[in-house]
This record gives sequence, structure tokens and C-alpha cells, in this order.
Amino acid sequence: MRRVDVICKDQFEEDLERFAKLAVRMGAVDAKVIEAKDVAVQDWVRLKYQYGCGNYGKSLTCPPYSPAPDQMRHVLSGYSYAILMRLPDESMATHDLVAKLERHAFLAGYYSAWGIGAGPCERCTECNLEHCVFLRLARPSMESCGIDVYATARKNEFHIEVLKTRRQKPTYFGLLLIK
Repeated sequence: MRRVDVICKDQFEEDLERFAKLAVRMGAVDAKVIEAKDVAVQDWVRLKYQYGCGNYGKSLTCPPYSPAPDQMRHVLSGYSYAILMRLPDESMATHDLVAKLERHAFLAGYYSAWGIGAGPCERCTECNLEHCVFLRLARPSMESCGIDVYATARKNEFHIEVLKTRRQKPTYFGLLLIK
């Protein structure tokens, strides 16, 4: 390996850690660098979304408009790392944080950085399904892309449990993909 390659790899690893720390400063409960291959994508996740979520087909960030599991697997194969973030208890806060962290990575030279949030976009009362008014902030949820959030979180040593009552608060996660 050439010295330049080692320096670039060291800088990349430092930047990844810096983005994880920045995510926490921006409001994430916790964040860690993971390998993109450790993001679990399952076809059944999207089906559960389709047949269990009242937002299906109502937002450009939800199925059938969000990336399908096969497309998500293909997208993930083009990335080496990701920042997995445990996020605050508000769905819209997750979308904002992920989009802002993506912007920081982009401005640092990682032009292919892409963020994925949690839960449905609730920015508009009704999505026009043609052109998003909030393109800079709207991101699909991990679930809508077929990502098994439970398996991904657990594999990367985050605690997550199935909710047993409607009074329990969900644990939200977001992802920033980086090459």
C-alpha cells in the first residue's frame, strides 16, 4: 500500500469518527461507525410496512416511492461504511438530523453521502406525490427501504426491543451511508 493510500485511509477513518461525534452533538442519543455490509435488508420488512402502516402510498418518502429492498441492497453494495444513529423520540427530528449530517459529510468532500431516517415524513399535511417541497430535508425511513432496523441495531450493539403497548416510546434509528 502506498503512503498516500494509508494517509487517505487514516483521514477517512478520522472523518467517520468525527461525523459520529457530530451526530451526537446535533441531537442523536448515540452514534457509531459500522460497516455497510452490516445493514440488514429483508424483503418482508417492506411488506410489513405496506400492510401495517397507514402512510403507505401517501408520501414520497414511503413505499412505493422509496427504494425497494433490491434497490437498497444494490445501493448498500456501493458503500463501505455508515454511521448508525440512535435518534430522539420524534420522527421529524430524525429526518432533520439525518439530512443535516448528510450535508456536513457532503461539504467535507463525501459527495455520495446519503442519509436514511426513521418513520414517515410529516412535514406536509398532505404530500403532493409529484414534487417534494422539502427535498433538502425529506429522507425515506430505513423500514420503507426494507432495512431490518432490529437486526441492524442489534448486530451493532444497540439496544432495541419490540414495543408491547402503545404507551411505550419507540426507539428511532437513522443511517448515514458513506463510501
